Amino acid sequence: MNPAHCCPTIELDDGSAIWESNAVMRALCYMSPKGETLYPTKDPIQKGKIDMALDWRQTSMYTKIGSIGYGIFGMPTDAEKAQKDFKALMDEVFPILTGVFLKNTKFVFSDTPTIADLSIAPPLNFIKARSKFWAKVPQEIKDYQARVLEAFPATKENFDSLSTMAEGFSGDGADLEPLE
Repeated sequence: MNPAHCCPTIELDDGSAIWESNAVMRALCYMSPKGETLYPTKDPIQKGKIDMALDWRQTSMYTKIGSIGYGIFGMPTDAEKAQKDFKALMDEVFPILTGVFLKNTKFVFSDTPTIADLSIAPPLNFIKARSKFWAKVPQEIKDYQARVLEAFPATKENFDSLSTMAEGFSGDGADLEPLE
């Protein structure tokens, strides 16, 4: 059904599929009568900002996460790359999240949560696989993640599962020191 062999994937009635997490979230919002609250399509500027945050998450933030946290899935990770990627998160990525997307708002470009928040907050859990990295994550980022979880109580089980996996990781590099 999905030639990319990734999830999430939505199988459609005609046998085709929609995959990639951000595309799936957008599609679900279009299909849901309450989707406008999570993905404001009637306001083209707000929609554009949410789309920008979704694309940024995929191309700028998430590309730094695998080397740090995918060890929890048994995938090999490179310590030097993990350190460099975490430094990039700290120096380049987190300042955009806090200084642009969350500037004067509780959530991404808004005081109400959207699918951008559901896209950005959960992967932060992967950083917990390296406890010394997580200890360096700015409190503002941790508070944002907690707000997103609080705003979406139905996701608690999934958040907690990923967090527990990451926090319980004791494999190679779990105690790696971040670069200064």
